[in-house]
Amino acid sequence: VHEEGDPFHPETKLFPPHNIRHTKGRDLYGALKDVYDENKMRKNVQYIDKTRYSAFAGTDLSIKLRERGITDIYIVGVCTDICVLHTAIDAYNQGYNIFIYEDAVASFNPTGHEWALTHFEKTLGATIIK
Repeated sequence: VHEEGDPFHPETKLFPPHNIRHTKGRDLYGALKDVYDENKMRKNVQYIDKTRYSAFAGTDLSIKLRERGITDIYIVGVCTDICVLHTAIDAYNQGYNIFIYEDAVASFNPTGHEWALTHFEKTLGATIIK
């Protein structure tokens, strides 16, 4: 999550404003919102704010996964060659099994998207789910 107008966040110099707290763009979309709403009371689905490219950086994601004995990570999101990539690299470095849903990742950079999909499979040993 980003704070509106934060001049100190490193992405401020690199990208236009995005993922701004309390904006519609942070809302869960479609079926994902339904799954979250149906399961949040059971605490088996959690919404974790991330502030850097990787979902592991500066969050307690790995702690929550390890507490629950989770070893498989299924990754979806944007951008394939930025946030998804950095999350996958951190997952790999922490010993998780990585699964990427090809139809559920995207990027504004088609070349980067294709490169990242190959990198996930060939370098990180991820399973690409078609």
